[in-house]
Amino acid sequence: MLDIKLVEDNREVVEKSLKMRNFKDMAVLDKIADLNLKRKTLITEMESKKALQNKMSKEMPLVMKSGSDEEKKAIREKLKNLSDEIKEYAPEVKDVEAEITDVILSIPNILAADTPEGKDDNDNQVVRMFGEKPEFTFTPKEHFDVAGDYLDFERAVKISASRFVVYRGLMARLERAIYNFMLDLHTEKHGYAEMNVPVLVNRASMTGTGQLPKFEEDAFRCDADDLFLIPTAEVPLTNLLRDEIVDASILPMCITAGTQCFRREAGSYGKDTRGIIRQHQFEKVELVKFTKPEESDAELEKLLNDAEDVLKHLGLHYRVVRLCSGDVGFSSSKTYDIEVWLPGQNAYREISSCSSFTDFQARRANIRFRRENGAKPEFVHTLNGSGLAVGRTLVAVLENYQQEDGSVIIPEVLRKYMNGLSVLSPIK
Repeated sequence: MLDIKLVEDNREVVEKSLKMRNFKDMAVLDKIADLNLKRKTLITEMESKKALQNKMSKEMPLVMKSGSDEEKKAIREKLKNLSDEIKEYAPEVKDVEAEITDVILSIPNILAADTPEGKDDNDNQVVRMFGEKPEFTFTPKEHFDVAGDYLDFERAVKISASRFVVYRGLMARLERAIYNFMLDLHTEKHGYAEMNVPVLVNRASMTGTGQLPKFEEDAFRCDADDLFLIPTAEVPLTNLLRDEIVDASILPMCITAGTQCFRREAGSYGKDTRGIIRQHQFEKVELVKFTKPEESDAELEKLLNDAEDVLKHLGLHYRVVRLCSGDVGFSSSKTYDIEVWLPGQNAYREISSCSSFTDFQARRANIRFRRENGAKPEFVHTLNGSGLAVGRTLVAVLENYQQEDGSVIIPEVLRKYMNGLSVLSPIK
């Protein structure tokens, strides 16, 4: 959520950012200005009446002591009327402030000053690349052809719906191996504290990280309880500190969790209909950081490096891209995507997004810190990134390590999680 003072005092900056994002409803800024003027007017009128009330309250003892009965009656009536009028202002101010909040919640974060301008993902900038594309003596297959019956889509549809999958046998083991490897790497090498968090969260949590109200159609909701299945562990992890003031000494606070994630993928029908690239349910290891504002840029680079390290250990070729203004997510100020090479598709595909949200989420979730005892609380900066999407990492392993006979070489770092198995043979 944007600071209303930023919208008021730096409107040109806000307008420039929104235009770079291709934001359509620019009139919303006028609406915020009008509502804020109304709020200030109401507060000024209320404070004026309170001042008069205080003045008359100080005069009342003298009137009650030496005034006439008519004067005593008049001052009592005036004070009662003032009290009633002042009480009427509170709900009016509250209603206007709620309306301002509703409007501001619809506005995306301000882009970082160095964000490259562009319309969509075609304008993203490649920052660096790691490794080389693998060479094959045969035409590489896509992951669903490599996996064959290890991935059971028909039975998944029978027990659930489309865009779900059942992992069978050693494929289930390999997916779990990737998941455990990622968590071990981030906790043992990169210093993240592991959390086990709920996958059902309340509306306040979804609002705090920016999924609501804008993306409600993308979420799976349990209507009876007004709870939502998480689209990413970013939601419960970030909201661990909602409505709290923490000590600066614990920052940066780095936490991780591996969870099931759930997305309707609204608006994506017809895309990636085969395989496990775009599922309604998938596993992901998430990295979240809470930092001081002046440290967030450096911590974003560290977080990005931590996510990249997973692919380096797996020996997978990838590139890092800086998202342009038209492709940066709603809550993000600055985002890097990691795109892994998939030889079966002959394309790079996103496997992680690493973002800085500045104080955008912290304002929504009211997460603050104190630099020292007695200091005024400040909003933290929040960061997160996938470390990584487990299903897409499995796809990358299958496509990059496939052999002509249909087998798949298991990357060395995963073998201890596979009881020493080095090759995944075609399913019989």
